[in-house]
This record gives sequence, C-alpha cells and structure tokens, in this order.
Amino acid sequence: MRSIRRRSLVILAVLAALVLVFAERGFLGPSAIRVPEQVSAGAELLESLYRERKGGVQAEAGGIVTRLLPDDDRGSRHQRFVVELPTGQTLLIAHNIDLAPRIDGLRTGDRIEFSGEYEWNPEGGVIHWTHRDPSGKHRPGWLVHEGQKYW
Repeated sequence: MRSIRRRSLVILAVLAALVLVFAERGFLGPSAIRVPEQVSAGAELLESLYRERKGGVQAEAGGIVTRLLPDDDRGSRHQRFVVELPTGQTLLIAHNIDLAPRIDGLRTGDRIEFSGEYEWNPEGGVIHWTHRDPSGKHRPGWLVHEGQKYW
C-alpha cells in the first residue's frame, strides 16, 4: 500500500512539473495557467512603457478588441486590430499572417490575450512578433482568441 501511494505521489509530482514546463514554454497555451493578476500586471507594464516612451519589450496581457483595421499588405502581411487593456490604454496588434494563421471570425467586443514585442508610439503602442520566429532567434509570441492559440 505504501509503495503504491508513494508511486502515485511521485507520478503526480512529475505530471505537475511537466504541466508547468509545458505551460511556461507555451505548449499548453497561455490560458492554461494564466490568472487575472498576471494579465493585470502585463497591462500595468504596458502602461508604464507607454508613459516612459520605451519599446522593444516582450509583454503579455489581454484586452477587448475595439476596432478591426484592414490588413497591412506592404511587405509581410499583417492582420491589424486595436485592443483596449483593463487600464484603458489602447494598442495596435500587428499579427503577421505570413508566419501565423489569421484569426478568422474576430469581432469588436471579443476578448483576446497576447504575447509579443511592444513598441511605443503616441497612440498607445504596437504589439508585434505575435508568432514564432522561423529562425528561432526571437522569443515566440502568440494570440489567444476563444481558446485557440495563434502563433
């Protein structure tokens, strides 16, 4: 009995460790272990970066889609939309659809979570690199819409 209990505890510990590793590396999707405090902290970081006019920072947060824009077809194609964070800040999301799937069915009012590189601009900033880097040199980003991860 004790050896069965001990094995069960070891198996549970190993499974818990695997879940954390996979979630940290993005294999389970960002919603797998995200808690509201993490999303809020990301929005606060983005607000701070905006105030300080800083960019080139990887950030994760979530918000509500407030505006859908036409695709940018110059160079690499990007799906573009505006997201409002819980802090009230708005961001342009520029999602490279030559390297990652388009989010079909995206509508204003939808909730979206994201990870990407923040760049400052006077309108609130831009999030890009919401995809994997084919060369593997840049940290991968992602978008999550209705439980589906796009990267």
